[in-house]
Amino acid sequence: MNDQRPDPDALLRRVQAEEAEQARGKFKIFFGATAGVGKTYAMLQAAHEQQADGVDVVIGWVETHGRAETEALVKGLEMLPPRTVEHGGTVLREFDLDAALARRPTLILMDELAHTNAPGSRHPKRWQDVQELLGSGIHVYTTINVQHLESLNDVVAQITGVVMRETVPDSVLERADDVELVDLPPDDLLQRLKDGKVYLPEQAEQALRHFFRKGNLIALRELALRRTADRVDEQMQVYRRDHAVVRTWPVAECIMVCVNMKPRGARLVRAARRMAAGLRAKWLAVYVQMPRHLRAKDADRDQVVQTLRLAEQLGAETVTLSGENVSQEILSYARARNVTKIIVGKPVRSRWKEWVFGSVVADLVRNSGEVDIYVITGEAGEGRPLAAPVFQRTSNWWAYGRGVLVVLLCTALAWFMFPYFGVTNLIMVYLMGVVLVATRYGRGPSVLASILSVATFDFFFIPPYFSFAVSDTQYLLTFGVMLVVALLLSGLTGRIKRQAELARQRERRTSVLYAMSRDLATRRRVEDLATVAAQHIGEVFESQIAIFLSAPDGRLVWQRGAQLSFEFDPKETGLAQWVYEHGQAAGLGSDTLPGAGALYLPMVGAHGPIGVLAVRPSRPGRLFDPEQLHLLETFAGQIALAIERVRLAEEAQRAQVLAETERMRNAILSSVSHDLRTPLATVTGAASSLLEGGDQLDVAARQDLANAIYGEAARLDRLVKNLLDMTRLEAGAVQPKKEWHPIEEIVGAALTRLEGRLHGQSVRTQFPPDLPLVHLDGVLIEQVLVNLLENALKYASPGGPIELSAARTDDAVIVEVADRGPGLQPGDEQRVFDKFYRGSQARKGGVGLGLTICRGIVEAHGGRIWAENRPGGGAAFRFTLPLEEAQPTVEPEQAEPHPAA
Repeated sequence: MNDQRPDPDALLRRVQAEEAEQARGKFKIFFGATAGVGKTYAMLQAAHEQQADGVDVVIGWVETHGRAETEALVKGLEMLPPRTVEHGGTVLREFDLDAALARRPTLILMDELAHTNAPGSRHPKRWQDVQELLGSGIHVYTTINVQHLESLNDVVAQITGVVMRETVPDSVLERADDVELVDLPPDDLLQRLKDGKVYLPEQAEQALRHFFRKGNLIALRELALRRTADRVDEQMQVYRRDHAVVRTWPVAECIMVCVNMKPRGARLVRAARRMAAGLRAKWLAVYVQMPRHLRAKDADRDQVVQTLRLAEQLGAETVTLSGENVSQEILSYARARNVTKIIVGKPVRSRWKEWVFGSVVADLVRNSGEVDIYVITGEAGEGRPLAAPVFQRTSNWWAYGRGVLVVLLCTALAWFMFPYFGVTNLIMVYLMGVVLVATRYGRGPSVLASILSVATFDFFFIPPYFSFAVSDTQYLLTFGVMLVVALLLSGLTGRIKRQAELARQRERRTSVLYAMSRDLATRRRVEDLATVAAQHIGEVFESQIAIFLSAPDGRLVWQRGAQLSFEFDPKETGLAQWVYEHGQAAGLGSDTLPGAGALYLPMVGAHGPIGVLAVRPSRPGRLFDPEQLHLLETFAGQIALAIERVRLAEEAQRAQVLAETERMRNAILSSVSHDLRTPLATVTGAASSLLEGGDQLDVAARQDLANAIYGEAARLDRLVKNLLDMTRLEAGAVQPKKEWHPIEEIVGAALTRLEGRLHGQSVRTQFPPDLPLVHLDGVLIEQVLVNLLENALKYASPGGPIELSAARTDDAVIVEVADRGPGLQPGDEQRVFDKFYRGSQARKGGVGLGLTICRGIVEAHGGRIWAENRPGGGAAFRFTLPLEEAQPTVEPEQAEPHPAA
């Protein structure tokens, strides 16, 4: 029976994750080393099996590459028609995501997961299409080769000399519900290639000379096997954790080396590295920090730092645990990580000390169970010689004095109790005093208090009184038990105090990380992130901080706003650049230029290094404590991720702006080119007729041609003017020059400008007599009315009137231009004011800028403009012009006096 139960919090998180995954489709990947191993064939076979079981299966995309056996499996499966995309004069066939979502099968097949979609598709990559399908609850089968994994891109390029442009994030593979490895030996694959079963003969011959060399195939096959094995190992770890499996399952070798403050730690690390290399296994270097280690010598603490740093340099994962029982912590962590072999150093203490104080090695061997324990020794002469144990005074003299004072106070209290209570109750008083001393003043004073308590108890309360002589030998046992209990209480109290101190340190680290993460999450500028990070790190580590971030050209730029009184040597800027380029720590306390004034750590994000963190501690020894160093590295990682997040958001925003600019440019070219060509064609045709046959044309014909030229030239003038006005509005160059005007006067000017175009069109006006003067720019508001009237002319029904009216509210004048045309389509009430948007009911040309210009002018006056359909048909466009509180005083005109008769 297992002696441990599943962690309730972990089970709750597991249940929540499973609930979140229930709405998603199941995702299966057919994984292979390279093309031609049979991934698509295996996927189609599995699809036929699913179809035979009654599952609705649809082919979204499959590449058969002309292979007869693969094409045969396509038959009998429904296939979605591809969509066509025109790009660069070529028609491309792509997967139709919308058709798949509309069809909504139970299972869809998506070959070539790493494929890049054609420009203009909803998603740039096919794996993103797959993610949307899964999010819609559709199960997906897909295929991918190992060389297309993002993390292996550089490795594949180094092996094959070919850089893969189409890659898939590793997280896609990690989130798959099932990964099926499709494997084929290199010799069999080469034979298939020669037989023309992979590529056409001319392509196969070229592939054999380059990518499909046998050495490349062997290396790619190993990568695929190892990546699949890693995934299986992750699944096994999840199962062991979910089912609280304590016993080690030695399915794969995992080595743990245990280090401490002894100098032979380097020897143990090197031995573990050799063993891991021979077994091709992963390995860990573990250090258990006990409460008493907090007061260890600087040299001993530095020894641990150097040993762990050596292990990291040799490729180990370093872990620092904390606890009182070293062997228990080691075995517990080893079982959690499925460790198969533990390496420890040979004990150097004498046998009697091991018998009295216990032995970590003996406890490991006794309780290891299925884990192998390797006990090795250091090389002769390695490291510094073991020093004789030295007793260090951890408490000052005042603490010892207070401990003596507590014993005296307990004696006084016991003296008053002595006539009324038995000696056993007096012993409790002394034990209480020992606990108080251990809690407040430490181990040394508590030991002294224990001894003094026994002595004073004997002197004052055991006959003969005021003497250390004992009349009854049974009291000797009482004294012994009292001393042992006092020492145990002082030891246990001191241990609890040290454990509480460790707990406070862990809590402080957690709260510090949380506080910094919270502050970083609320910042949206890189400069603010650097400042916040420098403040937190400076306070936690009592250090001066400088942050360097990479520029587009690869050089580091010092963030001056993030500096906290850090005047570094200009020569160390080159050191920071070296740290950035090599991704390794350097400077103070490191192996590279340890004499530098600060420690330089690389800040690495998810997509590579982004900068360097420089730390100049006020107390260097404290910084190089293993826990502190790892905490600092965690800070650097959090800062890097936060800065990377902000930079990615900025890049996404720039990309969105560029895409919108490109869309706008295309819309302008599309609209303007058509509206320019039409009048230019009319002008050109009329002008050529006048030039070529002017003498043969009568006066009326020449007049018609001249009118056509004039009309189309005026149309071109309006088009260019609208474009210029829109440019000025967007640039903020339009500033209304307001004067007091009656609104009727502005309406009259607009009708006069359009007198020719309004010929034959019924126009009705309605203005109340009490309309006030309005403070406005007459020229701009006249342009608004002209644009609204022209818009009404485009949509008004033949013979239908155009109505102009105005009304007064408490704080504004509302002007309305209405028609009896077809009205607005649902949803167009706001869209009609967008640039280049034209309603579907337009009867005449236009670029869709007139209403946009109206909105810009009205908003510049502090008003608003909107559109809505009229009861009975037609549309009404209304805008407001705010009224000012102080109206100008208009003097009534004086009638001239008539001359006297």
